[in-house]
Amino acid sequence: MCGIVGAIADRDVVPVLVEGLKRLEYRGYDSAGIAVVVGDDVRRVRRTGRVAEMEAAANADGLTAGLGIGHTRWATHGGVTETNAHPHISHDSLALVHNGIIENHEAQRERLTQLGYVFESQTDTEVIAHLIHHHQTQGLDLLAALQAAVRELEGAYALAVIDKSDPERMVVARMGCPLLVGLGEGENFVASDVSAILQATRRVIFLEEGDTAVLTRAAVQVFDGAGDNVVREEHLSDVSLASLELGPYRHFMQKEIHEQPRALADTIEAIIDAAAFEPTLFGKDAAAVLREVEGVQILACGTSFYAGSVARYWIEAISGLPCTVEIASEYRYRTAVANPKHLIVTISQSGETLDTMEALKYAKSLGHTRTLSICNVPESAIPRASGLVFYTRAGAEIGVASTKAFTTQLVGLFALAVTLAKLNDRLTSGQEAAFIEDLRQLPGSVQHALNLEPQIAMWAEKFTPKHHALFLGRGVHYPIALEGALKLKEISYIHAEAYPAGELKHGPLALVDADMPVVVIAPKDALLEKVKSNMQEVRARGGELFVFTDADSNFSASEGVHVIRTPRHVGVLSPIVHTIPVQMLAYHTALARGTDVDKPRNLAKSVTVE
Repeated sequence: MCGIVGAIADRDVVPVLVEGLKRLEYRGYDSAGIAVVVGDDVRRVRRTGRVAEMEAAANADGLTAGLGIGHTRWATHGGVTETNAHPHISHDSLALVHNGIIENHEAQRERLTQLGYVFESQTDTEVIAHLIHHHQTQGLDLLAALQAAVRELEGAYALAVIDKSDPERMVVARMGCPLLVGLGEGENFVASDVSAILQATRRVIFLEEGDTAVLTRAAVQVFDGAGDNVVREEHLSDVSLASLELGPYRHFMQKEIHEQPRALADTIEAIIDAAAFEPTLFGKDAAAVLREVEGVQILACGTSFYAGSVARYWIEAISGLPCTVEIASEYRYRTAVANPKHLIVTISQSGETLDTMEALKYAKSLGHTRTLSICNVPESAIPRASGLVFYTRAGAEIGVASTKAFTTQLVGLFALAVTLAKLNDRLTSGQEAAFIEDLRQLPGSVQHALNLEPQIAMWAEKFTPKHHALFLGRGVHYPIALEGALKLKEISYIHAEAYPAGELKHGPLALVDADMPVVVIAPKDALLEKVKSNMQEVRARGGELFVFTDADSNFSASEGVHVIRTPRHVGVLSPIVHTIPVQMLAYHTALARGTDVDKPRNLAKSVTVE
């Protein structure tokens, strides 16, 4: 959940490190720091708070150097203090930054204390710095000391290490947390995310599990877990710097909400061009794999879990196959009964979500060989570990609260449902053509929903003083109510819950009063009349209703009932269109409350720790 950037070059790397850390702010953090080798000294600047505060301190200190590392920290071990911030230094010589969690740090701390090491922080990271230094005292060079140290670590890590006694190189290691190397001319870089080094290079190599590497100005050498020299494939990143700029928008979340018509159009492009749902959407071997599938099991976390919850309705209704959806962090720790003929689907925006990755590993250990990843980041860990892949083509998503990644995930899952139906002879050519037309109309319908922003912003003013909110939906729209509640709570800090509307009388109705707004997802579908009855239950208890419905429904506003109409009902893809207004409601409520929309407190974009 933290961010790493490092550089070795013939030029001053301090601006590169600072800019890289700014590009990593979206991941979530509470402190930042850099360490550089200057002559025969290692110098460090750390600050709690924003990167800008650390940058000001570095400028005041006049730091310039050709070798350095930087870090944004999201606190796990130890509080948010400057002492706990990275980089950590051992014996005024070796500096290290670390993403991840070391599970055996307490035992290592006790051992190192007995060896005479003094700890300044509460972090697990400082253990690694001292452990590497200890191996150096045994006669090992920097790389060998790193390789010896990581063999003694249990847990997940991405590491970048520099030492004033070895100023011509940087060493790095990866296990369980993302780390990539950027290739330049006479300079090389390391980062946890390609966005951190796009200012300098688009040429990257992705380190694999257990890899270590040495970076000099002229070359990069990579070693696998056995210590053998290996060659990792070079990639040309297609992430553009323009996608990382705000442009005319106030926040990245607002920008990314408005980018959804384009993101959806890009994601469905292959389907529209082929005028068919082809198995090759999921990989060259997909037809053979998917044809034999007897059921689907979806594993995901957070917003991605809600995408999977929508997909369950689609998969069962369209393909006729049973589908279950589980929170990945729960699945990985329970005794699961495996059916190897089921398809395991993992969903992750970043492709690095630790709990989802570990759930996938657990499923494979149970004998599941049919695996599919739905992801937004090419070459990330989860797609590489999956047999089949669907890339959502949402583009870089910077805001912590997922928006365009969610709606494009839904498109990928819808395509999976239809493809499974087609391979199992449950889809007529007429149905396929109708579904393609639904997709063709989708970006336009989403744009129409975006045009409701002024009305939704007015609603947001009513939510600003509230402390609680309730979201209701039924059937395939219930997960959209869940997503709406999640968005509101994570960026506005208003406590929000979501329920199937039919569950009101089974408990939640006790909470309803004039001070709790009730948001209802009420499209014109088969359950509309049931939802209307549930709304009457709310009004009878003095609750104030905020209803998102369709243009062709017969709802009308009245005292205590506010209505916003999205475009005409778009059929099976209605959950995607109805996602837009709940995203905008959360955004404008947070805006009115003055919270940090793109970087909500205590949260991070890429969740690479438990």
